[in-house]
Amino acid sequence: MAGALRALSLRVAAEFLITTGLLAGALAIAAPVTAQTTTVADTAIRPYQVHIPNAELADLKHRIAATRWPDKELVKDETQGVQSATMKALADYWATKYDWRKIETRLNALPQFVTNIDGVDIHFIHVRSKNRNALPVIITHGWPGSVIEQLKIIGPLTDPVQYGGKAEDAFDVVIPSIPGHGFSGKPSDLGWNPVRVAKAWITLMNRLGYKEYVAQGGDWGNAISENMALIAPPGLLGIHTNMAAAVPAEISKALATGTLPVGLSADERNAYAQLDFFYKKGLGYASEMSLRPQTLYAIDDSPVGLAAWMLDHDDRSYKLITRVFAGKEEGLTRDDILDNITLYWLTRTGITSARLYWEASQGATGGFFDPRGLKIPVAVSAFPDEIYAVPRTWAERAYPKLIYFNKLNKGGHFAAWEQPEAFTDELRAAFQSLRGKQGLSIK
Repeated sequence: MAGALRALSLRVAAEFLITTGLLAGALAIAAPVTAQTTTVADTAIRPYQVHIPNAELADLKHRIAATRWPDKELVKDETQGVQSATMKALADYWATKYDWRKIETRLNALPQFVTNIDGVDIHFIHVRSKNRNALPVIITHGWPGSVIEQLKIIGPLTDPVQYGGKAEDAFDVVIPSIPGHGFSGKPSDLGWNPVRVAKAWITLMNRLGYKEYVAQGGDWGNAISENMALIAPPGLLGIHTNMAAAVPAEISKALATGTLPVGLSADERNAYAQLDFFYKKGLGYASEMSLRPQTLYAIDDSPVGLAAWMLDHDDRSYKLITRVFAGKEEGLTRDDILDNITLYWLTRTGITSARLYWEASQGATGGFFDPRGLKIPVAVSAFPDEIYAVPRTWAERAYPKLIYFNKLNKGGHFAAWEQPEAFTDELRAAFQSLRGKQGLSIK
């Protein structure tokens, strides 16, 4: 049925669902901006498509045009924050050339669904491979990302032969939106931290009928995947991360005191320097969202304010985006960047997504990059422009069952989005050793 729905227009799709009796109890196919939290427990998996009203898009352009700009920064670099020239170039393209309908059409060409888990509607993309022996993988985005981060890798993972791979490389791909992000529901109760999301993902994979599967994530996606690994449900064969939680305790202590340890390798010194910069100059957004997310009214009221907040995530990603809006060719395009920002704007998830930081900070006992003591197989890809490029030595200490490690020469925080070919190769290689332990996936 998913293939038929992809080929139908919104109107025809709705008629199809009505005539087949599948619309009862489901979300309307021409859905509102975001899936709403339901009040009745329901395990149904309901088709979902995106349709943003024209009035919402017109309002967005009006608000961009009406931006009240601050004075230009007083320095020639980004040390005071996101630069005026970058934001004005972004706003001009956003208001005059950007077309949301392109990404909306692209999303609606994919099988999208919503199902209620633990009182919240969870939106997810689910693309099954034609290969019956495909390995199911649940891939989780982070902040300020979304399911848009993973769109470029869906085809290569599910249909590897078409993209230079082998049939035995195939995956079934599940890409959910974290609660409070994108088209998932917005939690109305407290406690939606990475552990609770991890439990929801386990429920989701069980509900889809998968007896065995793997998980992948970076940023919050790593925290969620690692918590899935800590829970260690019988069906979870292993995880892959592109932002490992693997900083040794003595390194964290040295960073806190500002004392560079002796005897570090070149990769360890590089990681230490990256972490030192991040903790001293790159944590502003995380501190505010961890402490006072509700204060960020401006990012739900001003699209340019939201865009600036999202761009200021990490230094190397920001510099890449600055080059993009200066006309340089990079792994991301202007449309890529604005697709993601516009998704946050239209779903009104600036503040609701920020609450994940607050939730994670309540009663936290360790740092974001502290090892969690995972007991199941873990694969690691170290991209050089990540917040920190984890050295192999740290990964080996953090993950006793490290089954794969690779140090890449290009790519940053949004690796699947920026370097989809390399990222696809990483997932194929990372999970190769687990395929022999996997039975037939349920089709």
